[in-house]
Amino acid sequence: MNIRTNGDRLRTWAAANPWAVDIALALLVQAAMTMPFVVPRGPELEPATWPAYGLTTLTVVPLVWRRRAPVAVLLAVLATSALYKLALEGPGQPLPYTGLVSVYTVAVLSAPWKRLVTGVLLFVAVPVSVWLNTQSARELTFSLFVFGAAYAFGRLTDARQRANRVEAEQAAARERARIAREMHDILSHAVSLMVVQAEAGPLAVRRAPERAEAAFEAISETGRDAMRQLRGMLGVLREGDGDGGPAPRDPQPGLDRLPELVARVRGGGLDVRYATDGTVRPLPAATGATVFRIVQEALTNVVKHAGASTVSVCLGYGRDEVEVRVTDDGRGPRPGGSGGHGLVGVRERAAAHGGTASAGPGPDGRGFELRAVLPLEVREVREARVARGVRG
Repeated sequence: MNIRTNGDRLRTWAAANPWAVDIALALLVQAAMTMPFVVPRGPELEPATWPAYGLTTLTVVPLVWRRRAPVAVLLAVLATSALYKLALEGPGQPLPYTGLVSVYTVAVLSAPWKRLVTGVLLFVAVPVSVWLNTQSARELTFSLFVFGAAYAFGRLTDARQRANRVEAEQAAARERARIAREMHDILSHAVSLMVVQAEAGPLAVRRAPERAEAAFEAISETGRDAMRQLRGMLGVLREGDGDGGPAPRDPQPGLDRLPELVARVRGGGLDVRYATDGTVRPLPAATGATVFRIVQEALTNVVKHAGASTVSVCLGYGRDEVEVRVTDDGRGPRPGGSGGHGLVGVRERAAAHGGTASAGPGPDGRGFELRAVLPLEVREVREARVARGVRG
């Protein structure tokens, strides 16, 4: 875990400091090209002189600008390398380090036509360089291989970076969709209850003032709860914006908030009955939050569309799944109706956990029933057992 975290930090730092990375790479290449100048040399070999070493350094310096102008850097490296070979005849290098780095960079960053020009240039420059050096077929084969490998690694790096960008964009799109669902559920539920309470308020003021007071309190509490949830959610979007650090975030509502949700809807005049089936046990936080949102959306739909007087909410705890059933005695599904965005969101939430959701007529064809089944992964079952203090 620490190795992965340190690697992520290093990549983040490298992305934010490309100049530092390129300077460090140039220094590393310079160190590799210094080796022939510091190891003992026989008298039959070319002398290691300071002018030769200075020209070697001049060959490395362009790498600092490799991201800004990859093709220009490659041309500069080829020119200085040719000057080194033709003018000084200093110590040779076991590998063409600067050329390999330049070709790799062109393969990663340059447009297709620039890569084509680079390929043509290398098929001319490499044989000329071998002819000036050893005129060996072995060196020619080796040189073509290493430059081809550098180009191939560059293209693989570009493909991986593109895949990472696509994955990041898809993750961002999924997160936007999740936030949109959350905001829809929060606002739809809160506004529906507030409208119902507000519509009943004038009648209650005339006939039962104590009920009117309770209605206004319910409106206030519903609004405050919606604001709390929205602040927690919008805090996710404000995190890391540089304005005073991360925004505080409240945990997502879970099963512990279901009685409060039921009581709030019941306060609007709807008879809501809440029951459980099976052995009640703690669920993972993500699963509990999904169950809460599914029940919230189902109750919101009952308040808005069903015209029901009674609704039952039942959570069924199975061995490796949890089932949510919300049934009302209202008018039932509309013929040909698709269920709207709310039920689409319920199905998406269930599918995100590998589960299913269905909606249709209630028992005996009366009313409306929403049913969702969320499987629990083996890891989640183990976590739930640990939370209950059960071994196994």
